[in-house]
Amino acid sequence: MGDEAGVMGIPQLVLSNTLLINGALFLGLLVIHSGIEEAHLDSVPVSIALLVMAMALLIKSADFFIEGAKGLAYRAGLPEVVIGLTIVSIGTSLPEILVTTTSAADIRFRGADAQLADFALGGIFGSILVQITFILGFVVTFRGVKIRPSWVKRDGLIMLASILLLTFFLITGDQLSSMEGLVLVILYCAYIYWLLSNREEILREETSNESEIERTSNWTTASYILMVTLGLLLALFAAHHLVEIASDMAYDLAIPHAVVGTTVSGLGTSLPELTIAFMAAKRSEGVAIGALIGSNITDPLLSVGLAAMINPLGLTSGGYPLTMYLIIPATIVGTIVALGMMRSQYEFKRWEGIALVAFYLIFLGLLVAQRQGILVL
Repeated sequence: MGDEAGVMGIPQLVLSNTLLINGALFLGLLVIHSGIEEAHLDSVPVSIALLVMAMALLIKSADFFIEGAKGLAYRAGLPEVVIGLTIVSIGTSLPEILVTTTSAADIRFRGADAQLADFALGGIFGSILVQITFILGFVVTFRGVKIRPSWVKRDGLIMLASILLLTFFLITGDQLSSMEGLVLVILYCAYIYWLLSNREEILREETSNESEIERTSNWTTASYILMVTLGLLLALFAAHHLVEIASDMAYDLAIPHAVVGTTVSGLGTSLPELTIAFMAAKRSEGVAIGALIGSNITDPLLSVGLAAMINPLGLTSGGYPLTMYLIIPATIVGTIVALGMMRSQYEFKRWEGIALVAFYLIFLGLLVAQRQGILVL
């Protein structure tokens, strides 16, 4: 656990750069957004500025939550590999969880436009796609990575099955019902339970040939609890404003909500995964791959499942063709391609990383073509 004499407490946390940055972003977003609404100053540049502030707060607060959650896990003595697949995966998926649940809550309790469901679902599939192609490709391009067979045979197949199951639920009904959402959440809980039940065996497997990422515990237990609490509250606040601002932008620019959710939200909420995956790849080969796969199991099961339990999610007639005929197929194909590359000699080569990045750029090109009427769905 480290030298207790060097452990910092709440006074040091209050004066830390991370908390000060989060506080400044929170106050800035609150004051500026409230002032603009009162003055009725609606413009695209202002909306973009607010969107950037909301994303920054969402990402920083999610990182704050992750640090606190990992610290608590360290003090509880959990194996780091299990922490990565459970707490870190949930933590890095926190933006997606909050965006989707906030969208569902706004539809149910505030009577918000049903197109928010397009935004939420487009954001989830967009996040999965950007992680398994662009982020994974970016990491691999800078550092070739050896793959542990378990990442593909166990977690990789569960990831693909989760995406296919969510797609099946969306295809077979007009909407993702609350019962189907409950099924997704139960499956995710069963997966987490299995990981925790087999944590010792998994730990032996994962550390047999490679050293773990360095474990540190530099703060007191009370400080970690404060990190988790404040991180969650600030992320919830930021997610609500992100959904609201992005929705307003979609109306102002006449852009389909599914497009905004897939690109702006999908890229923005995936930045924690990019940072963690890139840093992990420097310290331990394969850990970065596992972190991304774990997050992509959390997103289609827990994120969408919780949102559907709050309010059934259904694609609108305007968002259905784009989501079903372009976004979801691209996500499934991208996932299969990435898993195929992983299984090839269980090693990721740099050229494969470039190919994955190119795949995502082609997808963005198709989005632009559809937007300009060149591609008709």
